[in-house]
Amino acid sequence: MTGPVSPREKFDELKACVIIPTYNNAATLAGVIEDVSRYTTHIIVVNDGSTDGTADAVKAYPYVQLISYQPNKGKGWALRQAFARAAEKGYQYGITIDSDGQHFAKDLPVFLDRLEQSRNSIIIGARNMNQESVPGGSSFGNKFSNFWFRVETGINSPDTQSGYRLYPLEPLKKMRFFTRKYEFEIEVLVRAAWKGVDVESVPVTVYYAPPGERVSHFRPFKDFFRISVLNTVLVLITFLYIKPRDFFRTLFSRKKLGKLLDDHLFNTHQSPQLKAMSVAFGIFMGIIPIWGFQLVAAIFLAVLFKLNKPLVIIAANISIPPMIPLIIFLSYKMGMPWMGDKAMHISFSKTITLNSVKNNLLQYIYGSITLAVLAGIVAGLLTFIFLKLISKKQTAVTNGK
Repeated sequence: MTGPVSPREKFDELKACVIIPTYNNAATLAGVIEDVSRYTTHIIVVNDGSTDGTADAVKAYPYVQLISYQPNKGKGWALRQAFARAAEKGYQYGITIDSDGQHFAKDLPVFLDRLEQSRNSIIIGARNMNQESVPGGSSFGNKFSNFWFRVETGINSPDTQSGYRLYPLEPLKKMRFFTRKYEFEIEVLVRAAWKGVDVESVPVTVYYAPPGERVSHFRPFKDFFRISVLNTVLVLITFLYIKPRDFFRTLFSRKKLGKLLDDHLFNTHQSPQLKAMSVAFGIFMGIIPIWGFQLVAAIFLAVLFKLNKPLVIIAANISIPPMIPLIIFLSYKMGMPWMGDKAMHISFSKTITLNSVKNNLLQYIYGSITLAVLAGIVAGLLTFIFLKLISKKQTAVTNGK
């Protein structure tokens, strides 16, 4: 009878390795390597331009694959080199662990157990951020990062700043990354999620050395500024490209569209009035003359006013390209009464584009706002009536039983 599989055997079977990026942590690196060696000898150390005894410390472990270069380029660059080397050596997964002794190799089997259930996932080692030894800055930074990650991906993760992670290497090979320092760990997480890679978490133990002994290369001002700039860019991409892309993918998937309507239009958790208001507001935002920012503004205001966000997004997409000529034409028509003798007459044709707006901008602005208000009211009323009829029909069926 075959006994339980050991962690060493699992590392072999799953073609996984452990990646240790390091910069001037020679004092703790040897201990981390020895700790990891109890579970596997598939280890890659990246010496990111260290100026201490890091290279000599690694020589004591001949089974460790060493990547070394000068000068220091940042943790993100180190991880990118390690991922490339691991893939080149035939590994399919890489578990990253910090070299400062903050993480414990005893948690490696936890990653492997979850990996056996989730082969296409980035698995984050979630730390207990409520313990007293956690620095206040780390706790705040983690909450800040978790919030923006949820905005950018819709995924609620408890510890997006943890460097203790398992990465599937195959999807990363197809991606071109731009960041090199600490912010890379945010970029790779968000962009992998956009590519359909699942993001999961497992609990891990963490040790924070006393302030006098703690070695950290994180520069609060510079690195936090870099992370803030990256999040700004990612949020813009999220609202201008990712969310519209996902919306259209949902539209062309009958199964996803049906589930979306069941969850947000026909559910009984929200009143018909709120749903009708959400549709009306979405139509209004899709028509008003703020082209390029309609969906971003619609989502932001839907959150602010606590509306049904999916219904707002669906309705706001009334301004898809095939509808633009009709919206511009009706906007000009609606603007004519406002302009009096100065009104410009326009005929409907496929050649109507946003460039047509330049001919009489004021008429278009007045008309588009008028059209947005009227179309929103009509759409809201029709949605309300439709939902009421559906509700009555369901009630009649229930009573008939």
